[in-house]
Amino acid sequence: MKKHKINKTYQQINDKIRSGSVVVVTAEEMIGIVRENGPEEAAREVDVVTTGTFAPMCSSGAFINFGHSVPGIKASGVWINKVPAYGGVAAVDCYIGATEPCQDDPLNKVYPGEFNYGGGHVIQDLVAGKTVHIKATGYGTDCYPNKSFEKQVTLKDLPQATLCNPRNGYQNYNCAVNLTKRTIYTYMGTLKPQAGNANYCSAGQLSPLFNDPYYKTIGLGTRIFLGGGEGYVTWFGTQHKPTAKRTRQGVPVTPAGTLWVMGNLKQMSPKWLVGASIQGYGCSLMVGLGIPIPVLNEQMAKYTGISDAQIYTHVVDYGHDYPSGNGKTLAKVSYAQLRSGSISLDGQSVPTVPLSSMVRAREIADTLKQWVGGGKFLLGEPQFTLPVK
Repeated sequence: MKKHKINKTYQQINDKIRSGSVVVVTAEEMIGIVRENGPEEAAREVDVVTTGTFAPMCSSGAFINFGHSVPGIKASGVWINKVPAYGGVAAVDCYIGATEPCQDDPLNKVYPGEFNYGGGHVIQDLVAGKTVHIKATGYGTDCYPNKSFEKQVTLKDLPQATLCNPRNGYQNYNCAVNLTKRTIYTYMGTLKPQAGNANYCSAGQLSPLFNDPYYKTIGLGTRIFLGGGEGYVTWFGTQHKPTAKRTRQGVPVTPAGTLWVMGNLKQMSPKWLVGASIQGYGCSLMVGLGIPIPVLNEQMAKYTGISDAQIYTHVVDYGHDYPSGNGKTLAKVSYAQLRSGSISLDGQSVPTVPLSSMVRAREIADTLKQWVGGGKFLLGEPQFTLPVK
């Protein structure tokens, strides 16, 4: 007897989540299921595949409403723990970016700079419940005559605080080496001379956009794990480039899709939002992000069965080629090779260094699995999916 074609809906899967009958596995568990049973049977068996990634995501920050003073102020300058925030939003709204350094940071005047405190650290302090100092200045208006005020606040004291990250969850990224004769300091970390190390940043087979390479289930309204709480995909991220060259499995081999994500900062955790100091480069924020992928059909089962051995990236010289705008490819390597601890480059064995945490990525995928399987987390059906052209 011929089996019916698999074509699940979000409503059907959400009904199974509500009833407790949903079958949820992590992306790593799905690899074995697809390999053993094939994508068709895997699609019949599994309803949701959970993913996760934890890594520096520089294009992150938070919109903060810090409440009206008495008398009122139209804040044009805002500092939180001496980190400048952008005040050109509204009277007492501001945006603090993860990469903004502290006002008195020496930057790279003492090279390489340490960048000990910045916007990412402010965000971590807020979600950790710590008290922060807010200073605001204004030019004075008839309705908002106050020209300056300062106060100590915690996250609970703030009327609103929204994590708003314009570019997270990069779908693949370069593997960085340095072919010059001196050590260099980059957003990909410290790179030793003459290809002394190769740094990469991805959760590979656990990474959300590798498990849905053509964004068939991810878009406006997709509900996600963000910073330890619940968030949403609200748009495609900045630098979204889905036209990147791809493998036969649809996996881009260079930087491609990105996500714009948002969530209530008050629900988040300092475990999953961690301020980062990148020597010689600047400040950032380590972000925990995970997406449950609905297995709507055989095609989605096949996509979510992707393994590190099938995912490739390009090795690029950050010593000369990248800063000069020439990102030529030195080699193509799989994430299985990168995770082995070394790659071969022109006959030289080069140790590899991950900037993302697989341990944390697995924990996110496992947490999402528990949330969905326990009926606590329904899938958000996107109003439109991310553009692919």
